[in-house]
Amino acid sequence: MSAPFRFPRFFVTTPSPCPYLPGKTERKVFTELSGQHAAELNDALGRIGFRRSQGVAYRPSCADCSACVSVRVIAGEFQPSATQRKMLRRHADLEVTACKPWTTEEQYELLRRYLKARHPGGGMADMDESDFSDMVEQSPVKTYVVEYREPSVGGRPGRLVGACLTDQQADGLSMIYSFFEPEDHERHGLGTYIILDHITRAARAGLPYVYLGYWVEDAKRMAYKANFRPLERLGPDGWRRFEPDQKELPLSR
Repeated sequence: MSAPFRFPRFFVTTPSPCPYLPGKTERKVFTELSGQHAAELNDALGRIGFRRSQGVAYRPSCADCSACVSVRVIAGEFQPSATQRKMLRRHADLEVTACKPWTTEEQYELLRRYLKARHPGGGMADMDESDFSDMVEQSPVKTYVVEYREPSVGGRPGRLVGACLTDQQADGLSMIYSFFEPEDHERHGLGTYIILDHITRAARAGLPYVYLGYWVEDAKRMAYKANFRPLERLGPDGWRRFEPDQKELPLSR
């Protein structure tokens, strides 16, 4: 007979500078994901706005700010825009594989190029190979690294141009972290394509949602998330559809 489910213990971090809004501070509430019920707990917490990082589930808990909003795409109803259809055609030749969550040197080198070009002063800028391995491999839930490669030649795998650490939850796919070749003009829009591919994957698997993490209305680097509609946001009354802007926002991925 298995042990009864233990209600998780939650903790709060000390305040630190907000990575999204200048002059603001952030604080997180978190709990450990461990034991035989880790997946069920992660699913339940994901539905109320938590995100996973290794063996921890967390969400913002800021005293004077509620700008971070959890958002998810309704996969089965999604219809790509003209710009998104262009991205699908541009990258249709890519070979996509859902791999076990084991890191490779090729993945790490791609991550380093991505961070150097896109987030040089970010919190992950100093991530070494051991940190990267921990991020990918320390997962108590069903996790994949989805790789995006150029066509293979002579039986040899093509160049790795994108990757996404992805959790499969009971009600959808949660995109934990994606990275891609940052300066390849022929592959412009890879970040958008990776999200589009996840929406397609979720719909084909009968999973209703793709979780995109947090959206901050005044943070330009998060504006791209509003391009994937229909979109739901989590508020005091639960998940509700919303239209951040009727026009498609500039492509930044």
